[in-house]
Amino acid sequence: MVLVGTDDLVLRARAGDDEAFRQLTEPYRRELQVHCYRMLGSLQDAEDALQDTLLAAWQGLGGFEERASIRTWLYRIATNRCLNVRRAASRRSAAAWDLPGIEPPEPTRLGEIPWLQPIPDDVLADAAHTPPGPEARYEQTESISLAFVTALQVLPPRQVAVLVLRDVLGFPASEVADMLDSTVDSVHSALKRARTSLRRRLPAPVSDAPAEDAIVAKFVTAYEAADLQALIALFTDDVFLSMPPVPLEYQGLNAVARFLGMLFDAGRRYRLVPTRANGQPAFGVYGDDGAGGCGRSGLIVVGITGARVSSIVRFESGLLPRFGLPSAFSDR
Repeated sequence: MVLVGTDDLVLRARAGDDEAFRQLTEPYRRELQVHCYRMLGSLQDAEDALQDTLLAAWQGLGGFEERASIRTWLYRIATNRCLNVRRAASRRSAAAWDLPGIEPPEPTRLGEIPWLQPIPDDVLADAAHTPPGPEARYEQTESISLAFVTALQVLPPRQVAVLVLRDVLGFPASEVADMLDSTVDSVHSALKRARTSLRRRLPAPVSDAPAEDAIVAKFVTAYEAADLQALIALFTDDVFLSMPPVPLEYQGLNAVARFLGMLFDAGRRYRLVPTRANGQPAFGVYGDDGAGGCGRSGLIVVGITGARVSSIVRFESGLLPRFGLPSAFSDR
């Protein structure tokens, strides 16, 4: 995509005009942020990578030869910044269980991705104005789901880059090879391996909106009432619950029921305030203080398959402001 006046903006930006640089890069800011998020799985890491990308673009504009579009050039920089982060050993480490006085049941397994964070749907909406290329294989909603982003995090970094650039964004193999300083044959090989790995990890597609609305309404009613049996009736047999950065994960109806039963038996009661994340239903979770007030407890993202809840991912309460949710609210 070439914007009208791009050549003039490039010349002005090279001369040090920061407003020209802003006009040159602003149309791509949101989609680059979403690209970094897919590759890194963390909203904070994506924001940092985006800032590094724009700084590198500003500093390297003199080397932009205009053989590719500004958009492609920015994606090259962003992808390589994300690869550097993926290869670093300093990603966020796991956190300890954070509910004092309550001992969690034995987990099914320990999670491998403590840095996982959700992304608000309004960020995705801002990035959706640029359609993917003709070679893209994934729909926008599928390619930003928590399940998809989580699956990407366990692939080797280069495979992630190739799969996102080819199958999500639809860049031609020749452009991807150029972005990665590689060959077309190497891109095809990495893409084949990435597709195979991803197919083994991705669940079935999420439901359509009418089924989602109905199941979500039932989920909220049951959760706020601490009605464990009503929740169990909504779950798939292989329902999954996780809570990054705490690594405890629970897989299957019995395991998830034990975990939720532990919370409810301890007297925990919650209010849910709706939002959306990763194209999925999400809720700010507020713990009832028993006096009509509710303090923030966390943020959960709910996965729906068919007419059942297939996953619950709980995140830290510090993310609530990013979704425009308050730190507390009162029924009074």
